[in-house]
Order: sequence, then structure tokens, then C-alpha cells
Amino acid sequence: MGKRLLIVSTLDSNQPFGAFTRPFYLGQYLTEHFDVFQLGLDCSSVKYAPFHSIGSRSLKSYIKTIENCIYEFCPDIVYAQETLPGLAALISLKLVKRNKPSLVLDFHTFSAYEYWMRLFSVANPFKEFVQCIKTYIAQGILIFSGSPIIAAGDSIPKLISQWYGKTPQQIYSIGNGVTEDLLSTESFLEQDPYQAFRPAKIVVIIAPKTFQFPSNDMSVLMTTEVAKYLQNHQQKIHFVVIGRDGKDILAPIPSNISFLGFLPKRKDFVAHLKYADIALLPFSKQAVAGGARNKALDYFASRKLVVSTPEGLRGLEEFRHLEHLLVTGYSTEEVANTVLDAASNIDKYQSLVDRAYTLITEKYSWNARAQNIAEVLIKVSFS
Repeated sequence: MGKRLLIVSTLDSNQPFGAFTRPFYLGQYLTEHFDVFQLGLDCSSVKYAPFHSIGSRSLKSYIKTIENCIYEFCPDIVYAQETLPGLAALISLKLVKRNKPSLVLDFHTFSAYEYWMRLFSVANPFKEFVQCIKTYIAQGILIFSGSPIIAAGDSIPKLISQWYGKTPQQIYSIGNGVTEDLLSTESFLEQDPYQAFRPAKIVVIIAPKTFQFPSNDMSVLMTTEVAKYLQNHQQKIHFVVIGRDGKDILAPIPSNISFLGFLPKRKDFVAHLKYADIALLPFSKQAVAGGARNKALDYFASRKLVVSTPEGLRGLEEFRHLEHLLVTGYSTEEVANTVLDAASNIDKYQSLVDRAYTLITEKYSWNARAQNIAEVLIKVSFS
């Protein structure tokens, strides 16, 4: 097929959301450009290429597996996504005596900044501070290694410059994408899963329990507060949280919010997204929601009217207030009043939905993103 590409990530098939999406969907479309081999925590869902599941977040395990793969698969390019795989790949290539492939790093988030912003809003700030220092050192090693970097958003190069006083010579901003099943405009035949709540408008939030980062926990907390604020409008608005069980919530749950838990079947997830009326990104400043961009893109692709705090759009600066969505302040009152306005005037805001969908189809499909990344990888391999 041509050049051989080894993708190293923390892809975990047991958690098919968040950090899973970027390596999985890029890998799927990069097979059109390269002979791909995929390494991750659990790659059992990867049907499009040979793979190996490492099964551990141990740096030593990653290094050993990457070394073996370099000797056996003989890649021309190693594409390492996120900090742990990047560090392991960098060390592995230092240990390899021959046939050294090109290394390209991928920063899905700027982890040190995320830990720092949450420092005073978590139960154990000391632990958060230690993680902040560790990731700052680890990402710093990668940045000063001189390897080309692909960043999932324009904010990451800016943060690198601010935190390290250095702008890498080769850094490319290529964000996340959306899947074809969400972009499809064909009529949806599944039964409305929200029939019991109608005629209320359904406000959906995707907030699975994720490894290490509490951003989704913060979004659930804010959603619950907003629901309480709008309890007098139960006939007009009902909140639905996907990816979280009600038993996970310690505080009293208002009657105008439902928790559906994790929806393992893709068609069920798509149906619940397609039949919703409004999509909410309720992230506080402290949440530093790097993964929110996945949710935002899914919402736009599904033709939902999106209501977001500014943090919910970090890395998606192309999408603007009153042009593609409704951006609100951070207080419970501001978010609640914006949701109420959206539910009361949903037809009025249809033009925002249409413009956001047009922008998504033109620039944000995973296929288009993979094409952009393939061009970078090929360029690097010849340099």
C-alpha cells in the first residue's frame, strides 16, 4: 500500500467515547492512505487494521510493546496520540538501533492546563497539583524533542507558547471530526425515545463517567442545578443525561431530569441524539472541557440547537454566538434562562442550526480530518 503507519494511543474499547474517538476514527480513515497498525489499551473494537492491546497504562509496558512493533511491523511513521503514548514512543525510538521511523505527536488536550484550572475545585487539590506537575514535565519533554505536533484545536499552540515560552516549528492544528451516521440527513425511522416526556422540549447532555478527568461530573452538577431552577417549566422542558445513572448522583434529583446511563448500542445513542431538541454544554470555567469538543461536533452534526458556556466551545472558535449556537454565561440563572428561551423559540433559531450543520459537513467529517492529517504525516516522512 505504501508507507506503514503505527498509531499509538490510549484507545480503550471498554470506553468508546472521549479519548477513544480520535484514534479510532482517524485510524479507520487513515487506512485509505497508509498500511496501519494500531496500539492501544484495548483495541478489540478495531476491525479495520491489525492491532495489539497493551492492557496497561504503564509507561514500561508501552515502551516494550512499541519497541517490539517497530522491529516486527517496521513502520515508516509512528503517530503517537496524547502524553503517555508520546513519551513511550519517544523513548522507544531512542532505544531502537536501526530503521528509525519518523515520530509525529498528537496533543488532544493540554493536560497541565486542565489540571491547573481544576486545582481549587476538586476534593484532593494536592493530587491534582502532582498530576499538573507530572504532565507539565512530560508534555514539555515532548515539545522540546523537536518532533512535529498535531494539535486538536487552535488553543493548544497558544497554551504551549504561554506555558513553555516556545512555539514548536512544526505544529499543525487539526481538530476532531464527526461520524457519517450523525451527518446523515435521511429520515430517522426509530421510535421517539422521549415520547413519555412530550410535549416538553428535550434538552440532552452527554456526560459519561471518564477516566481521571472530572469535567463531565461538573457538567452533570451544573445541569442538575439548571433543572432545579426550571422545575416550574416541566411541561415545556425536560433534561436527559446520557452516559450517567441517577444512582451516581448524591444530591436530590429534580423531577424534570432523567438519567439514561450508558447506551452501548450505537443506534440507540444516535436515536436519542437525533430526537432531542436542544443540546447542552454546561461546563464551568474550572471544568476545562477538552473533550467537550467531541460532544459539540456531534450535536452540530445531528442538527441540534446548541446552548453552551464559553468553556464548552474551547478549541471550536469557528462556531460563534448567534451565528451557529447560543453561548451563555456561567451562572445557573444565565444557563437556565438561555435554555428556556431556546425551548420557547426553537423555530426562531433554526438558521443557527442550519449554518452550524453546513460548517460541519464542509470541514469536520472524520474523513476530511484524516485527509488533513495524512498530508502532514506524508510531508514529515519525506523531510
